[in-house]
Amino acid sequence: MWLVGSTVVAAFMAVTMIFVRLKASKKPASVKKILLPPIFMSTGALMFLFPVFQVSWMEVVEAVLVGMVFSIFLIKTSKFEVRKNDIYLIPSKSFVFILFALLIVRIVIKLVIGATIAVGETSGMFFLLAFGMIVSWRLAMLYKFKKLEKKLEYAKG
Repeated sequence: MWLVGSTVVAAFMAVTMIFVRLKASKKPASVKKILLPPIFMSTGALMFLFPVFQVSWMEVVEAVLVGMVFSIFLIKTSKFEVRKNDIYLIPSKSFVFILFALLIVRIVIKLVIGATIAVGETSGMFFLLAFGMIVSWRLAMLYKFKKLEKKLEYAKG
């Protein structure tokens, strides 16, 4: 039951992210828009105050590293362009497929480790995986944005 519930929630989050990403491409990007999602997500770390969600340091490292590896696909598909002196995120056609592929991989991993690790620990590890993924993705986006912003300022001045 927990597997089904968490899978439904993950699928809902993936679909939500697709719509957010499509909507974001219609407005100019900004540092604030790039950095706020991981900041908001960081409040989820409060789960680790409860013993049922606590994981070992090795599991923290594993989950964050896997998240960083997953973020490579998102980083590769996140590109910016300049339109009318503003910087916009270009919507990628492959973004939807990448999100669902990552969801499927996460479900498979959850099935494999769910048999040996408690539900709370698995939840903690998947939070860390997602957090590692979004932080590294957003930092790469920030780097690309700032690089393009400098180029834009140089062209103006």
